[in-house]
Amino acid sequence: MSIEIVPLVENDIPDAVNCVQKAFADDPYFRWAFDDPSKFNIQRNAASLAAHFQYGINCDCPISVAKITRAANESKSDDDIRIPVGTVVGVAWWYSPQAPSMPETWSVWAQGWLLSFRQLMNNIRFLGRGGLNVHRYWIWKQVQQTAHDAIWQDPRGYYFCNVVCVASEARGMGVGKMLMDNVMDKADRENMPCYLESSKGYPNVGIYERMGFELVKEIECVDGGDVCKLYCMIRKPKSKE
Repeated sequence: MSIEIVPLVENDIPDAVNCVQKAFADDPYFRWAFDDPSKFNIQRNAASLAAHFQYGINCDCPISVAKITRAANESKSDDDIRIPVGTVVGVAWWYSPQAPSMPETWSVWAQGWLLSFRQLMNNIRFLGRGGLNVHRYWIWKQVQQTAHDAIWQDPRGYYFCNVVCVASEARGMGVGKMLMDNVMDKADRENMPCYLESSKGYPNVGIYERMGFELVKEIECVDGGDVCKLYCMIRKPKSKE
């Protein structure tokens, strides 16, 4: 495979943000949370994502990106589209397991406050949250927390796949599986479970099931007549024997 999976570094944040924004433009949750397209500010959204990626790097979260290598283009025919070497064509944004019984470390606590400060500065700079429906955001957070309380049974915590996406020009090349395997293999070695939520039932649930995830709960975020359904999935650690 002529694509390499590497840890996210600061220089890759702009490309990672761009990849996420393009991949999630039609995502059901995104359209539900940013329900008025006329108010959406893509620059404000990019600044928010960049702040979260910086938080992830500083907290040593297992965030990785898929990059095009030189060999990827050398293997293409003259009629194929060549992608510049080093282009980010996929992102997998995970959080490390956190046991509920363990207190948050001082460094993670400090990074959380720093993230809040960066978001405050973004609000001032862009005169708001860029079209985010804050009421719906908090509906989602409450529904999500209730789901976690009900289905997160492992006292050690879970590797939580927050975001995984692949650029349209790299789909069908196995990039998504490579990104997922990067952390799932680590989880298997540590005998740890993984967790994710998807706002697309088809085809995502089937794709994740083939990776070993099981659908454990469907939740709904409801605001008026608008409903966003999320599919909660857990993957038990697999033995390599």
